[in-house]
Amino acid sequence: MNKTKAIFNSAIVLYFVIGLEIMVMISPFAGFFYSVFNPFLLEMAKYPSTRWLSSFFLPHLVVPPDDFLKFIRIMGSILFVGGMVVFLVCALQVYTNKILKKGTVLKGLYSVIRHPQYAALGVAGIGLSILWPRFLVAVLWLVMILIYYLLSRDEERRMLKDHPETYGEYMEKTGMFLPKRVERLFTLTTALGKMVSFALISAFVIGCAFFLRDYTVKHLPLWTDSNTAALAILPDDMQKMQHRMPDILNMEEVKTRLKDNEHYLVYFLPPTYVMQGLIADTGGQWKLYKQHHTISMITDWIFHPFSHLAEGHHAVHDISSHEGHAMARGIVRRLVFLKITDVTIKKPYDLFSINARRVPQFMLDVEIHNMDLLDLKDLPPDTGWGKLPTPVF
Repeated sequence: MNKTKAIFNSAIVLYFVIGLEIMVMISPFAGFFYSVFNPFLLEMAKYPSTRWLSSFFLPHLVVPPDDFLKFIRIMGSILFVGGMVVFLVCALQVYTNKILKKGTVLKGLYSVIRHPQYAALGVAGIGLSILWPRFLVAVLWLVMILIYYLLSRDEERRMLKDHPETYGEYMEKTGMFLPKRVERLFTLTTALGKMVSFALISAFVIGCAFFLRDYTVKHLPLWTDSNTAALAILPDDMQKMQHRMPDILNMEEVKTRLKDNEHYLVYFLPPTYVMQGLIADTGGQWKLYKQHHTISMITDWIFHPFSHLAEGHHAVHDISSHEGHAMARGIVRRLVFLKITDVTIKKPYDLFSINARRVPQFMLDVEIHNMDLLDLKDLPPDTGWGKLPTPVF
């Protein structure tokens, strides 16, 4: 049984490692992590039946475009931090009682539910699935809660064997993961009933993830024409993008690079936007794992849900040089052009299809008031993370 528990615990650790991928990918250890994990992601991305697992279902590159998505993102931070705090408090109770030889913990949350540590980690896992919203993370959360249930049942069998009267009475008063009165409303006692319950929970979680993805795509700040769509990273840029995109596409340097029979997705962003390396390899300074600011980035990611995307990346004023060229006073925007393949494009939202392949083409920096072209650069076909599946929005 100890071996089985070790395997289960290893699976839980794996979930949190994969869920905390964002923390790893901006650390100096990204290369070691992806040497193991990326082949698995790429293998999933090969097949239509599993490609969705490596995709994202909530905004991660763009500032959430409406209040509903902002609320979801804020709740991700609250659930993750709150769950981890509760877990640590409960762990402190358990180990304090062990050190002081006070016996089983029955106070605090343990007086309401029997496994508050597992429940807290489950809540933190929901938050983590929002903070790093790969479908794979949501699926692994389901695996994690199943493992927690099996571990809890095993622990309770052992406690009933060692303390049949006292623990049996304790079980009558408390629920497993929810207060007793609430748990009675949802608990099915038969084995088939429990299997059905888990199947319904799984369908609900995956269904919600697909709903959120569809909602996100349909609320993105887009400008479109016949074969090109532009996405504003900052919602405040929507008016600028709508006003200037036709002129930008009419630039000779741009027209010669676009083909009438191809479809393009353009990211409209500040030239200092911190996440641009996930879109394309626009330069070494935008590969976050090379910036050596891992702790501050992680803190911003959790505690500043939107400013970590937008702060310091708004209008650029009075900058005499940027990446080797002089920039005129004014508002500069970087446009990153990606060619979209492997899908039939009938409407702009198809550009964000899970099956779509996004290939970086070129980027340009434009002072959008006077339409001065400041820089133009062809891009390699991969992102700053190579072939790693990255967020599309």
